[in-house]
Amino acid sequence: MADVPQLVAQAREGRPRAVARLISLVEGASPQLREVMAALAPLTGGAYVVGLTGSPGVGKSTSTSALVTAYRRAGRRVGVLAVDPSSPFSGGALLGDRVRMSEHASDPGVYIRSMATRGHLGGLAWAAPQAIRVLDAAGCEVILVETVGVGQSEVEIAAQADTSVVLLAPGMGDGIQAAKAGILEIGDVYVVNKADRDGADATARELNHMLGLGEARAPGDWRPPIVRTVASRGEGTDEVVEALEKHRAWMEESGALQRRRVRRAAGEVETIAVTALRERIGDLHGDRRLDELARRIVAGELDPYRAADELVAGLTES
Repeated sequence: MADVPQLVAQAREGRPRAVARLISLVEGASPQLREVMAALAPLTGGAYVVGLTGSPGVGKSTSTSALVTAYRRAGRRVGVLAVDPSSPFSGGALLGDRVRMSEHASDPGVYIRSMATRGHLGGLAWAAPQAIRVLDAAGCEVILVETVGVGQSEVEIAAQADTSVVLLAPGMGDGIQAAKAGILEIGDVYVVNKADRDGADATARELNHMLGLGEARAPGDWRPPIVRTVASRGEGTDEVVEALEKHRAWMEESGALQRRRVRRAAGEVETIAVTALRERIGDLHGDRRLDELARRIVAGELDPYRAADELVAGLTES
């Protein structure tokens, strides 16, 4: 059994091994997970969480690395959660993001962790919210969450981040994507990366057009900016940081940051509760109550919805 108070104290001191151990407890759904979360709760709330999403190949890892460099220049401690797709064979992840961010590996002010999705849809690992909390409690001032890059369905990051950054690149079909629902509707900041390529101007124009067709904005509402970058050369990164800081300031002034964080916490509680109920329902397979309800449905004595109501009532009473 891990000594949770000691691990938390060491994580607060910035010891990477302790941070790694705490995140491993989270990923492995350890029996000590409740103890870990209880210990971390009063230590969180100081980190600014930035989510980076976009289709594969737009340069998310390179852009994340460039942002780490910019924030470190400003003296900020940075945590990175790089979510990689899981192998359907081993369940592991390629961890390519850590390879591309190796230049920061020796920096004690940067903590980089790759996480496998383990089949979880939406671009994030199921344990990402708790892992974000670990990095927050460990003193990371900025946490960059880079998602898998699965395309239009990758919208979950909007619920987990304070600010969502959507990356696009010219010549990758993003012009067509701009007319569709999906990840291009969740951005607080849009970045056209690889802006030295042909088609960058057209991509930026189409994005601007999409934003113009969006919901009507009241005076004082946030209008997502479009920033052009060449992340491989670090060009435009300072402008991205500036846009992020402006969005953060707007959220704090308008109260949107508090509202977003409350929604995030509510979603996390709901997920934990639903998971617990699913586990209890799973334990009922072969149980007389479930078998009896199923028999009554087949006999036409009961419909599935009333059966489900009876099952839930039985679970909450027991």
